[in-house]
Amino acid sequence: MSNMEERISALKGMVGEANVASDPDRLRAYSIDGLSPQAAVFPGSIEEVSKVVAFANERKLSLAPRGSGTKMSWGALPRKVDLVLGMERVNRVTDSDIDNLTLSVECGMPLAEMQKRLAKEGRGYFIPLDPPFGSKATLGGVIATNATGPRRFVYGSARDQLLGLKAVLPNGDIVVAGGKCVKNVSGYDMTKLLIGSGGALGILCEITTRLLPLTEAEATLILPFKELEGAAKFVREIVHSKIFPAAIEVFNGTAMAGVHSEAAAKAPYSVVFACENVVEAVERQIAELGAMGRKAGAVDVTTLKAEGHKAFWAALSDFPLALRQRDPNAVGVKANVVLSKFVEIMAAAEREAKGRGFDIALVAQAGNGIVQGYLPVGSDAAAKAGGIADFFGRIVAEAVKCDGNCIVEAAPRAVKEKVNVWGQPRSDSVVMKRLKEKIDPADIMNTGRIVA
Repeated sequence: MSNMEERISALKGMVGEANVASDPDRLRAYSIDGLSPQAAVFPGSIEEVSKVVAFANERKLSLAPRGSGTKMSWGALPRKVDLVLGMERVNRVTDSDIDNLTLSVECGMPLAEMQKRLAKEGRGYFIPLDPPFGSKATLGGVIATNATGPRRFVYGSARDQLLGLKAVLPNGDIVVAGGKCVKNVSGYDMTKLLIGSGGALGILCEITTRLLPLTEAEATLILPFKELEGAAKFVREIVHSKIFPAAIEVFNGTAMAGVHSEAAAKAPYSVVFACENVVEAVERQIAELGAMGRKAGAVDVTTLKAEGHKAFWAALSDFPLALRQRDPNAVGVKANVVLSKFVEIMAAAEREAKGRGFDIALVAQAGNGIVQGYLPVGSDAAAKAGGIADFFGRIVAEAVKCDGNCIVEAAPRAVKEKVNVWGQPRSDSVVMKRLKEKIDPADIMNTGRIVA
């Protein structure tokens, strides 16, 4: 029996024969940047996750955690991929304390499924997270990448919502951090440490999160503008006003065409608000935002309610997924800058993309200082890699000038070979490297993808 056959046999003994994939044809679906694993393993409990991770650590096998697969393009090129650890079977609700607005749930649970369940509880509740790939992403993937969406403006990020978590460290130990009753102690804050760590420091297995009641009323306002600066000036006026919408987004025409084609036809740029509150407050926001928008130069005001409202934000959440289905080589970048500078990044991205013959879809979370950009690439990714790398370098430089940075969230291998996907190196990269060496000295977790 070969070493690999012995390993696969051992893994089957831990999680069951049906829960280990080793057929090369099937494993291609679990490849990461062109590298196929030797096996894909699907544990059914946190204890089984612990056994698999301890086994990988003992045998020095590189291990990549996976939820639904929406974030597997995230990170640099892996140095090796021996095992993919699929978390889809670790998906139980372990504690639902609706009266105290807390929930404990395992990380293989799809966020959308959990939201549907919570909406049917009592008056209706939700986890205040609305990341990209919202219809498919698992809670573990969302937390591991600290993915945030438009409503971060009012609800914050995962760091603001999580009370605690349970994780498996690279040596197989199960650790519990935080919980419904949190007491400060010395040492690492493992909850904060693992949020956004990309699976490089451990496997997220269970989270305890805050819940909120569903709002009484909700609506979307779309205000098209002929000029980007006009849209940005209007956003600045709202940010400094007493109006507090749930989200403030700025779209260029290409992005809006993929979310709401009617609005895209009216002007090259659009400012979009989500209004969520009691009925009277939402109606007041609709009236005030519409009046202020027309005064600021908006060419129209479109109001979406009920299913129209839900459909708009669902389409925005799944925009990168829809783009990737049409163009698997599409490049996704994310810049984070100070709030007042999002317009500079949007203008630079449009200018630099156009100058290299690329179209680009741009969506700015204008209340958060985050700008998402998506470049369709098509089939000839290798030939275009140099131009895309040059484009990315220019946007990184512009983001640094705006007191921020820019990263690549998705790109074909040919592009990743030419760029540092994490943008401008900063002091936090040194900290992350030291943490990686301390917590994962064998470097088995997402080898090379998160920490170079």
